Amino acid sequence: MNNILQDFIELTKSGLYCRYGDFYLDPQEAVHNAVISHAHGDHALSGNHQVYCTKATQLFMQHRYKKFAAAAFHIINYKEQFVLNGVNIKFYPAGHMLGSAMILMEYKGVKYLYTGDYKTEDDDTCEAIELVNADVLITETTFANPDVGHPDANEEIQKLNGVESNIMLGAYALGKSQRLIALINQHCANKRILVHHSIMPFVHIYEQMGINLGKYQPYDRKIMKQQLTGNIYIVPPMVFNSYIRAINVVRVFATGWQHLQKGNALHLYISDHVDWKGIIKTIETVKPTEVWTLHGDGKQLKNHFEDKLTVKILN
Repeated sequence: MNNILQDFIELTKSGLYCRYGDFYLDPQEAVHNAVISHAHGDHALSGNHQVYCTKATQLFMQHRYKKFAAAAFHIINYKEQFVLNGVNIKFYPAGHMLGSAMILMEYKGVKYLYTGDYKTEDDDTCEAIELVNADVLITETTFANPDVGHPDANEEIQKLNGVESNIMLGAYALGKSQRLIALINQHCANKRILVHHSIMPFVHIYEQMGINLGKYQPYDRKIMKQQLTGNIYIVPPMVFNSYIRAINVVRVFATGWQHLQKGNALHLYISDHVDWKGIIKTIETVKPTEVWTLHGDGKQLKNHFEDKLTVKILN
C-alpha cells in the first residue's frame, strides 16, 4: 500500500499549501508559486509571483487584473507534466468552465488529485471533464448533500421559452454567462440575447479560444424599451441585485443555490458545480484510498462512507 502523506496538502492562512513541492493550490493571498485550477476570483487572485495555469486561465486573469495578474505565467497544457521541487504535476480538464483544471500531483509514488471546482455534466463551452485514478481525492463539496441534485441544464433553460416578457437574467460574468449564451441559442431560438458590457470581454476571450457561443449582442437600452417581449438581458450579480425594482422585466438568476432563487419570478437551477450524485460517481471513478474535502461541508460525505472509505475534512 502506498504511503499517503497526511500533511502533503495543508490548509494555511494563505491557502492550500504543499510543503513538499513548496507551492500553493489556488492561494488566497499572493505567494511565490501558485498552481491555479481556474480563473474565478475566489481561486485566482492577483499578485502571485510564479503562476502555473492553462492558457484560458491566464487570459481571464490578465483581463481582470491587468499588469498585477502575476509576475510570470507558466502556461501548462492538459496532460503535460511539469515538476515543482520534486512533485510531478499534470492538469486534466475539470469541466467547470473554460480552462478549468484538476491538478494531479505525484510524489514518492503516491497520487493526489485536487479537483478545484468541477462538474460532470456536458457543457459545450468548456473542455469535458477527464477523471484519472488517484490515491487521494481532494474534492470540493459545495453541494455535497444527498438532497441536492441538479436538473438537466438543457431542460432547465427551456423554462425561458415560457416567458413572453423581457427577462433580466443574472449570472456570474465568467463561465456561467458564456454557458447561458450557448444554451439559449441552442434551446430558445426565438429569444434575442443582450449582454452587459462587463461580461463582453470574457465572451471575446471564449471566442478567441475557439468557442462558438452563437448569436448575441451588447446591451442596447433602446431595444429593451421599444420591444417589451423576446429579449434576455444577461447581467452580472451586482447589476442584478441593484435593479430589484426593474420594471417590464421578469427577474431570473441562474444558480444551483436555492437561497439565491428567492424572490425571483422564475427559478433557474443551472449550476457549474458537481452535485451529490456527481461526487459519488467521481469517487467511484477515481478509486481513491482516501477523500479529503474542501469548499463546503464534507460531513455528509464522511457519514456516507463510514467504515468504507477514509474521508478527511480539511476546511
